[in-house]
Amino acid sequence: MPLGTQPATPRSSLLESIASPADLRQLDPSQLSQLADELRNFLISSVSRTGGHLSSNLGTIELTVALHYVFNTPEDRIVWDVGHQTYAHKVLTGRREAMAGLRQYHGISGFPRRSESDYDTFGTAHSSTSISAALGMAEAARMRGEDRRAIAVIGDGAMSAGMAFEALNNAGDIHDTNLLVILNDNEMSISPPVGALNKHLSRLLSGKLYNGARKIGKRFLENLPPPVFELARRTEEHVKGMVMPGTMFEEFGFNYIGPIDGHDLESLLPTLQNLRTLKGPQFLHVITRKGQGYKLAEADPILY
Repeated sequence: MPLGTQPATPRSSLLESIASPADLRQLDPSQLSQLADELRNFLISSVSRTGGHLSSNLGTIELTVALHYVFNTPEDRIVWDVGHQTYAHKVLTGRREAMAGLRQYHGISGFPRRSESDYDTFGTAHSSTSISAALGMAEAARMRGEDRRAIAVIGDGAMSAGMAFEALNNAGDIHDTNLLVILNDNEMSISPPVGALNKHLSRLLSGKLYNGARKIGKRFLENLPPPVFELARRTEEHVKGMVMPGTMFEEFGFNYIGPIDGHDLESLLPTLQNLRTLKGPQFLHVITRKGQGYKLAEADPILY
């Protein structure tokens, strides 16, 4: 490609038919993987022109598609923490053409902006504000007798802040408020995770109970064929995430589900559909990868 030449915008048959989440919800579930692929290609092409947060947005495409497919947005409220992972959200909510002016003078914002769309329910940029904002929306719906849901999508880096845990503590004490918190766990934040939470989890994972069970399991698995042992070794990190954080969030009063693959629509869709019917505070832990589907961004998510 000659220097300075922009890549051609990929043609998107399904994506071009989506002007709002109402159009998205007319699709058959079997079509959503194709839509996610088209959306990923569109964002790679679009952000190559405008600049912006590419890797974080590639990591939330399937989750964004699933949320708008299952929930009745904008009546159901989605609050994105920090907000730099909302490009797919903007595309699916009627701003596909406007993405050409992303972060440009007189263009659309790189973050949710209430004046820009009814689907941007909360203006974000600062970290760790999503749970408290969504809780306020959920409480307002409860007090007004409205049957709608509030969803907070928060990353593992933002989850370590005190404001997030104050909101969790408050929400868990209000048992009849329909709040869903989704932890988007990509094991990466702008800065390394620090503080009491990180140290607490480290203590739990290094404690005698966890490691005693781990040693027993390892001795048992060593007698099995090598492929089985290798599979167990590779899934150890997911087991850590499933056992320890789940206990912690259950103690806050949430019904904890996960972790599940945040790129697997066959897991995301039924899980979110089930959670939408449950009452009270719910917590879904999803595992995603920054830069998903674009090898350069996967290899260096900070650069991208």
